Amino acid sequence: MKAVVLKDRVKPGEEMAPLYLEEVVTPRPNKGEVLIRLRNAALNRRDVFIRYGLYPGIKVPSIPGADGAGIIEELGEGVEGLKLGSEVVINSALYWGNNPDYPSKEHRVLGVPDDGTYAQYVKVPAENVFLKPKHLTFEEAAAIPLGGLTAYRSVVTKGQVKKGDTVIIPGIGGGVATFALQIAVAQGARVFVTSSSDKKIEQAVALGAVGGVNYGSETWVKEMKELSGGADVSIDSIGGDTFNDLVSLAKPASKIVSFGATLGPVKNVVMPRIFFKQMQILGSTMGTPNEFASMLSLYEEQQLKPVIDKVYPLEEIEEAHKQMDKGNSFGKIVISIP
Repeated sequence: MKAVVLKDRVKPGEEMAPLYLEEVVTPRPNKGEVLIRLRNAALNRRDVFIRYGLYPGIKVPSIPGADGAGIIEELGEGVEGLKLGSEVVINSALYWGNNPDYPSKEHRVLGVPDDGTYAQYVKVPAENVFLKPKHLTFEEAAAIPLGGLTAYRSVVTKGQVKKGDTVIIPGIGGGVATFALQIAVAQGARVFVTSSSDKKIEQAVALGAVGGVNYGSETWVKEMKELSGGADVSIDSIGGDTFNDLVSLAKPASKIVSFGATLGPVKNVVMPRIFFKQMQILGSTMGTPNEFASMLSLYEEQQLKPVIDKVYPLEEIEEAHKQMDKGNSFGKIVISIP
């Protein structure tokens, strides 16, 4: 089969480790596993960070890619409830375990060290295979897993967003933030966003956001407070100084749910601003198989579709990664598998 292979860790003098499109042996499913003929895969920032050497447990050679959708090609011994030829989507969160509050020690994301979805075939545990919602194309279904699951747990499970809540999502445009916007709107929330791009704010409004503020303005926090009235829940992937800004925007007894920190550690936190407001600070990432199923059900019931920025053929994976690294996209970058 054709697959994109990460052969080496990043070396001194290299910006990132190279990828190679090669012919490799098609995997066979072991007991309890399913072999899927992939139609589409999707990119996550994790894929680029692995090439920079910024993730623990990197194994080479291996095939990157967490997200994918396709058709069941073969069932391993003991697999029940799934049929050959079924159109399916993959839950990227492997081996979560039995505790819904936190994952097991075996938990990891598909794609490095396990062979992932930048390939014509992938084998995964049967428990990670779900029927594709009928209203979604393979491209759309492939775009959902990692980002959609992370957003669902952040907004619904941890944030407990409900009708009438005011939700602030900084840095709109990235995959998870865009899913969080869709899910919060579906929950009946009033959603406000920030971006350095007025165009991205306009795109967010088209998806259901009430409005947004360009954080390039020195007075953006004041503008957001006047526009939104303050947040009942903030969904944060930024960290850094933005976290303190979200504390300023928080209503009493509100929540900040953090699933990322693209600006790095939070410095100079004034703790009384948190405890006098009786705030809750919640960490979240990925999610359980039940949350994945609930997320898919929400997308099916509401007839939601993920936002796709661009689709690249597998042969142009380098160009796709460059686009991901630039951070200019709105929505997901998807790969077409030959």
